[in-house]
Amino acid sequence: MKFRDYYEVLGVARNADADTIKKAYRRKAREFHPDKNKEAGAEDKFKEVQEAYEVLKDAEKRRAFDQLGKNYKHGQDFQPPPGWQSQFSETFGGGGGGQGGFSDIFESMFAGGGASGFGGGQGGFGGAGFGGQQRRPAPPPPREMDLGITLEEVAEGSNRQIRLNVNGENKTLNVKVPKGASEGQKLRLSGQAGGADLILILTINKHAHFEPKGRDIHSELALAPWEAALGATLPIKTLAGEVNMKIPAGSQGGKKLRLRGRGLPEGEKVGDQYVTLVIKTPPADSPELTAAYEQLAASGFDARSL
Repeated sequence: MKFRDYYEVLGVARNADADTIKKAYRRKAREFHPDKNKEAGAEDKFKEVQEAYEVLKDAEKRRAFDQLGKNYKHGQDFQPPPGWQSQFSETFGGGGGGQGGFSDIFESMFAGGGASGFGGGQGGFGGAGFGGQQRRPAPPPPREMDLGITLEEVAEGSNRQIRLNVNGENKTLNVKVPKGASEGQKLRLSGQAGGADLILILTINKHAHFEPKGRDIHSELALAPWEAALGATLPIKTLAGEVNMKIPAGSQGGKKLRLRGRGLPEGEKVGDQYVTLVIKTPPADSPELTAAYEQLAASGFDARSL
């Protein structure tokens, strides 16, 4: 049978800590997810990454994997240690060398027949020793998945549909994104990942017009020189749609104007939107504009005096 080195599958060192393993899993899962990667073999790699993470994130399973697999490399033929057949086949429901490969044998240690798993109660292996009372199998570990959301969804909340590959089948799930959601927030969907819980980790997508800073958002507004000098009322984009903003006469580039309550919600409070004025000077590419600039030049105005 072929040995699969789960550390190589995730691309981490054997002494990697839990946080490093988790980050590597999320990166690999995004790379090979069937919804994003349509290359041949991507789905098999995605399943292999999931399998590796299920073992390495669990301290007990990881210890057992390290003991059994430390002398083998990815893809080599694997022969179980001496005594494997007699020591584990009855206790863990078979698995001395069948057709399934190393991962099937390893899984049988934790989900097989008699007393399940290492480190149980009295009598060495298992909950009540060899041949004793069986423990209930542990619930499957939750599955984690990133979910990108927009600033508009943060501001108003939303109902989303996502696709999830469960045991080789695509499943559509309804997800409610709460109003005021934050970066890194986790949403748990019970039993939606093949019997396991699905945990969605929210990430806020970059926006074309707005930059969030805490619960405030920042944007820019381009002005012609005469709009800044004479004042104007102009439409400006907000997360809830366009509103009209009054530009005071004599405004200078870089000035910030505030729209109260147009930011992101946090409980009962809502942030503001700050609008930075950017003055755009049109080129003197017509007789009319050239004459206008010449008239301004003749006025004696010195911008360096401001």
